[in-house]
Amino acid sequence: MNDHDPAEAAPGRRRHGDGTRAVRAGLPEPVKNEPTLPGPVFAAHFHLPGDVTGPYTYGRDTNPTWTLLERAIGELEAPGLAGVDTVVFASGMAAVSAVLLSQARTGDTVVLPDDGYQALPLLREQMEAYGIHVRTAPTADEAQLAVLDGARLLWIETPSNPGLDVCDVRRLVEAAHAGDTLVAVDNTLATPLGQRPLELGADFSVASGTKGLTGHGDLLLGYVVCRDPELAAGIRRWRKIIGAVPGPMEAWLAHRSLATIQLRAERQWHNALALAEALTDRVEVTGLRYPGLPSDPSHKTAGRQMSGFGSVVSFTLPDRAHAERFMEALHLVEDATSFGGVRSTAERRGRWGGDAVSEGFIRFSAGAEDTEDLVADVLRALDAAGGPAGSPA
Repeated sequence: MNDHDPAEAAPGRRRHGDGTRAVRAGLPEPVKNEPTLPGPVFAAHFHLPGDVTGPYTYGRDTNPTWTLLERAIGELEAPGLAGVDTVVFASGMAAVSAVLLSQARTGDTVVLPDDGYQALPLLREQMEAYGIHVRTAPTADEAQLAVLDGARLLWIETPSNPGLDVCDVRRLVEAAHAGDTLVAVDNTLATPLGQRPLELGADFSVASGTKGLTGHGDLLLGYVVCRDPELAAGIRRWRKIIGAVPGPMEAWLAHRSLATIQLRAERQWHNALALAEALTDRVEVTGLRYPGLPSDPSHKTAGRQMSGFGSVVSFTLPDRAHAERFMEALHLVEDATSFGGVRSTAERRGRWGGDAVSEGFIRFSAGAEDTEDLVADVLRALDAAGGPAGSPA
């Protein structure tokens, strides 16, 4: 539970910025001769004589390392907001599943985006097997409004992955809450520094901490943040039942990584925008999307609710062979399926077969390299893939 944000100033003083908050998020009160961030607590059980009291009883329920990380994430997702409760999970999909499967019952209706993360259709199959009705609609233009009536839960993914469409969270939340529908927002692409769903009215902010939150591509993690204690209790109960708990080492590494999130994000966002701008003049590039581009269809909506536009750029090359030549020609960019890391990654997304994208579609995650080096590497790879600069294959 995060009842206060230690990075927030006392009354009458200025509110601290994201960088200050990030380096201090979740830290315990200082104790002489103790580390600022205590090391991971490896424990399957705890000393528990007599009656069951105290916060730590068994390793599937609670762990001091989780407590500090959960407090830190809550301070980033909803700074200064009292009563915020965060629950960390072993992966992003564990967090997503916890919300969808703990809140919906047989006969309920859930609304999903039809252009979201490719594992959502797998969850849809599972929910329908449990007798839960699922409706879908695209992210853009708040199309989910048309299928919202009578739903138990609305799931929003904004920006969407991998298409990068953005919807008006406040508008969807207002309509959903008018019909007693809960709202969950997948905040993975934006991170808490780019967007704060709870401040926009959502009931749940959910994310894969594997991506930009921790940013080093070396651990799996997920989390759910909410401010209703009953909703939070349901999420914790689901974690206890399913057992999708993070390891103490992963939780500690995640907390350590949070200290640099602002430094990483600002460089990554700057690189993503620079790359998107450089791609606008390439005739072999079509379907270019980045919410930070003034020309992007989602730019106005994103600008109203986001403080940063993320590290992911998407675009399409003429065909599969062209895209594969481009990927092979890159020197500074890893061919990998994740995003949000300090090292730039990209992939021909169609190789997985789970997204409605063309064979030449590229999802590109800008890292923290020098901007000039990264842009030059991409432009050189495009030249190598398609012949002379500006000429399609």
